[in-house]
Amino acid sequence: MSDFSQEVTTIKQAYPELEIESVEPNLDGQYNTVLVVNDQLIFRFPRFEAGIEQLALETEILTAVQPYISLNVPNPIYRNFDTAVVGQSFMGYQKIAGGGLWPKVFAGLETAVKARIAEQLATFLRELHQVPIRDLVETPLPISDGVDEWEDVYGRIEEKLFPYMRLDAAKSVAAHFENYFASGMRYQPCLRHGDFGTGNILYDPEKGQINGIIDFGFTVLGDPATDFAGLITYGKEFVQSMTPYYPELESYWDRIWFYRGTFALFDALYGIENDVPEAFAAGMADYV
Repeated sequence: MSDFSQEVTTIKQAYPELEIESVEPNLDGQYNTVLVVNDQLIFRFPRFEAGIEQLALETEILTAVQPYISLNVPNPIYRNFDTAVVGQSFMGYQKIAGGGLWPKVFAGLETAVKARIAEQLATFLRELHQVPIRDLVETPLPISDGVDEWEDVYGRIEEKLFPYMRLDAAKSVAAHFENYFASGMRYQPCLRHGDFGTGNILYDPEKGQINGIIDFGFTVLGDPATDFAGLITYGKEFVQSMTPYYPELESYWDRIWFYRGTFALFDALYGIENDVPEAFAAGMADYV
């Protein structure tokens, strides 16, 4: 507990009635210090000043969506944003049981279980994408996934990644972006998760179903197709099986494939811009 004495003191000061018996770090947090308190509560403290405003917005969004979502999502019953100070600002919620639905776990599931999961995830996304969030939060939400944002991303890829790529790979990436720009990039912005990957989908192996969704740090207004792109990890056929529960999915496929084709490039960009060689190498593996 001593390594996180500042954070523990902050929690005690904000919630003196909370008896803290144990504190364990969760080392998965990239942008936040994550503490597991009493093996029941998750507390997240932004590591950087810029992350405080982001976590405060996430807390506001999570509070607003509670009545609209049927799956478990973090419910921020603990919060402290009175002072925007690293180590003092936090959000806390009851731990949601389950482990990440990793590809190896998914591959071993029975067909009936996969069908149940497809219905659960499609229902969750339909509910999330239909939340009237503008009417529920005071903070104006940014709109992501627009043309300006992707032009900036493409410019950074050209400048920082193309010099390391094979010529044919660079041409393929250029075509990937230019074809998308030419398509017009039309979509109706809605509340989307923004990081709907395998590690944020919590699976209960005893019940054979999804128990909850976590990590809403990138949840803003944007293109709903981004949330399906992460699910391609489970295979196109699985994503297609979600269509009966989310009929609009049929019109998303061009955008889904575009977003899917940027994932490794984002890893490489993160690596080169933040001096993380392993991320750069992993993201560039298919391009060099």
